Amino acid sequence: MEEKRDAVVVLSTAAEREAGTIARALVEEDLAACVNIVHVHSCYLWKGVYADEDEALMIIKARKDVVDRLIDRIKGLHSYELPEAIVLPIIGGYPPYLAWLAGEREK
Repeated sequence: MEEKRDAVVVLSTAAEREAGTIARALVEEDLAACVNIVHVHSCYLWKGVYADEDEALMIIKARKDVVDRLIDRIKGLHSYELPEAIVLPIIGGYPPYLAWLAGEREK
């Protein structure tokens, strides 16, 4: 596998009704190559209160150099007071896909 440290996956949850809007903005603004949206059920404490609700998990594939702008855009579009944004490195994968993710694609 080819090592590719300039690619990342960003995980972010949102209300199901807004995940598509966020995903579209990220892709159209070239902050993400692709966003997968999957249904999840989240359980967590928020301000001392237990929450148990359906959400959408956005699996965002992007270039490392745009992460700060991507997170700022998520914050600007998101209805949550504290939106999730967890960045994971991609350390390898299928070279043609990684090249596409890195921006070697038609605009």
